[in-house]
Amino acid sequence: MLAGMATARTGSDARRDRIREAAVRVFARKGFHSARVGDIAAEAGVAHGLMYHYFESKDALLESVFRDTWTAMLELMREVEESGEPAAEQLRKVAAVVLRTWRRDPDLVRVLVREVTRTPQIQQQAAEVGQAFEAIERIVRSGQERGELRSDLDARLAALVLYGALEEILTGWVIGQLPDGDEDIARAEHDVVEVVVGGLGTR
Repeated sequence: MLAGMATARTGSDARRDRIREAAVRVFARKGFHSARVGDIAAEAGVAHGLMYHYFESKDALLESVFRDTWTAMLELMREVEESGEPAAEQLRKVAAVVLRTWRRDPDLVRVLVREVTRTPQIQQQAAEVGQAFEAIERIVRSGQERGELRSDLDARLAALVLYGALEEILTGWVIGQLPDGDEDIARAEHDVVEVVVGGLGTR
């Protein structure tokens, strides 16, 4: 009986994931406001009514996409922060975590950039964004305390510069303003860190 219950839960989780992944594709293709619940159900291959068993609304779906993405990203940042590596290397790895999301799942980045920032309900509950910024700030501050990074610069401002640069690069890829091939992604990852971390480096 317990095995059957576990299988049912696993199947339910898999269906929920399939719906969420389908929503990302539909939101990226049509835009959140133009997408219909029926479009998502069709993309996921499930009955229209079944959608509401997992998500009470289209807004709830978008919020779930946002929260799952940021939870995973924050966990990766936490691993980087706890690695004990030099601050400059930690900042390089944070940049890689953020920018390589484009290569792995460009539709997801399109939704995050285009839709989440326009949705007041998400913005009001977006403590996760602040946590990502604070992780970068802690890395910078820790590097300053260990003498690895310049102590005459404000850690919070330095973190804001790096965080803002990463956001702008992702936005540039989404709107087609920047080239986004594999080599371009690697170059962006290298250049943004060299500019920021180079400026933070001790003289």
